[in-house]
Amino acid sequence: MTDNSSYCTPEFFMEQALLQAKQAAKREEVPIGAVLVDNLTGNILSIAGNETIERHDPTAHAEILCIRRACSAAHSQRIPNTTLYVTLEPCTMCAAAIAFARIEKIVIGAIDAKGGGVLHGAKFFDQPTCHHKIETQHGLMAEHSSALLKEFFKKRR
Repeated sequence: MTDNSSYCTPEFFMEQALLQAKQAAKREEVPIGAVLVDNLTGNILSIAGNETIERHDPTAHAEILCIRRACSAAHSQRIPNTTLYVTLEPCTMCAAAIAFARIEKIVIGAIDAKGGGVLHGAKFFDQPTCHHKIETQHGLMAEHSSALLKEFFKKRR
C-alpha cells in the first residue's frame, strides 16, 4: 500500500494507528486504530479505525478491518510475516482473528483490563486452543492512546 522504508519505526506505525483512532472519534466511533505492516518490506498493508456504528456491524473493529483488507489484497486467509499495531489491547474476538490470520506480532498501545483478550480476560494467545504463537509487545505510546479514549468517553457522559 505505502512505501515507508524511511519511516519503519514502531513509533511511526503507532502514530498512524493513533491517527486512525482520532478519525474514528470524529465519526463518533470508539477511538481505536490499527495498522498492519509487512515485516519484510516495512510497507503498510492496511489501516483502519473502528467502524462498528458506521457499518452497523459489531465486528467492524479496527483490527478486524485491517485483517480483512490485507487478506483481500493478498487473496489469502492468512497474512504471515506481519505486525499489527493497535492503540488498545484487542478484545478476545480480535485476538482470535489475529491468530487465525497468522499475524506474527502485535504491538499494543494502551492495555484494556476490562475488555482486553490478550493480556487480560481470556488471554487468548495463552490458551491451548490457540495454535499460532504471536509475539506481543505493549505500552508503546500508551499514554496517548489512553488519553484519547478518556477524552472520548468523558465527552459522552
